[in-house]
Amino acid sequence: MKKDYRDIVIIGAGPSGSVAAGYLQQQDASVLILENKKFPRFSIGESLIPRCMDNFEEAGFLNTLKSQGYQKKYGARFIKQNEIASFDFSKKYGEGWNWTWQVPRAEFDKSLTDDLAARGVEIRFETKVESVIYIDGIWKIETVDIEGKKNEVSCKFIIDSSGNGRVLAKHLDLEAPPKIYDHSSIFTHIKETSRPKGFEGEQISFEIINRETWFWYIPFSNGISSLGFVGPDSWFDQFSTDNSQAFLEMLKQTEFYQGRFDDYPHKFVPGKIKNISKNVKYKYGKGFALTGNSAEFLDPVFSSGVAFATESGLLAAKLAWREINGETIDWENNYAKYIQRGVDVFSTYVKEWYSGKLQDIFFHPEPNPMVREQICAVLAGYVWNRKNPFVRNHARAVKNLYKIIHEVKIN
Repeated sequence: MKKDYRDIVIIGAGPSGSVAAGYLQQQDASVLILENKKFPRFSIGESLIPRCMDNFEEAGFLNTLKSQGYQKKYGARFIKQNEIASFDFSKKYGEGWNWTWQVPRAEFDKSLTDDLAARGVEIRFETKVESVIYIDGIWKIETVDIEGKKNEVSCKFIIDSSGNGRVLAKHLDLEAPPKIYDHSSIFTHIKETSRPKGFEGEQISFEIINRETWFWYIPFSNGISSLGFVGPDSWFDQFSTDNSQAFLEMLKQTEFYQGRFDDYPHKFVPGKIKNISKNVKYKYGKGFALTGNSAEFLDPVFSSGVAFATESGLLAAKLAWREINGETIDWENNYAKYIQRGVDVFSTYVKEWYSGKLQDIFFHPEPNPMVREQICAVLAGYVWNRKNPFVRNHARAVKNLYKIIHEVKIN
């Protein structure tokens, strides 16, 4: 068994792990990434939000990503029968990026790892973590590769960015009940040979099927489009048990997009994820931190997944590097509570989306421009800007605004 040592081991080479590694490479840290899959590999989370851009820039990826020609995303559109609510990121409250990308994650994630490899970061693909043991301030990680070869690597700190693999959550018994229950998703890709020109063929859109169920359309610059549904398990139960047939049946439930995608063959059999929300008991411990989906995932309705992944990956890398260089880090306040503040904001918006309150706010015929800018900033991912009242007082602000709208409707 080969044994070696690194300052920090990162589990997972998705956006969270890559951003952590990108930052650490710039500090000349000794880093190793362990990745269970071979890249490129499919992943959901194809719609980014502007806050991601700050993190990609700080981790040194921006030039590489700009050269790839991904579809730019300038906002988001929500559709409900004959009503449309559009948000333009250039018309948001506060500072920050006004655009981001819609990306095929297989190619996007590989562009990140290719960049890291060019910078000299070692990535061991198709390598599974078999066990983790923490002894006297050192982690010992046993791995096995695709050929069955076992290795051991020791390190001072583990950043777990394994996403749905949830490596440390499983090995250290950290799983906790999710905040959003009984929601599942089904999704596939198509090649649009007759995609509309301009806005209609470029803009991400969400069509509401009913209060708890919605459809996404995400067009990529390569002609591929991502289609998917999210809803409660009970909604999915009414369709065929065959995923391909079920997806066609679900498309007939749309109004705005009905008939547009029926004749396109699926690039792959529609995949289904049950109970998409995830949670953990705690996000850090002695010598480790959980980032991105390894820690928590709420719901894809506002595309917050990659934003939290990159925010937590970058912050964990900064704090871990300071810690192994002798600083005492208050992980509770500087990491867990910081990330949780952002999670709490988005949790309010996700819960009030499914309660119907936020949908009523979005589709109000005469929105207050200032309020709309403040909500737009949240949708852009700037959920740590406490100057924004829809961040600072998120739960009360949404409920009070809904109450005002409801009272106006009654009167």
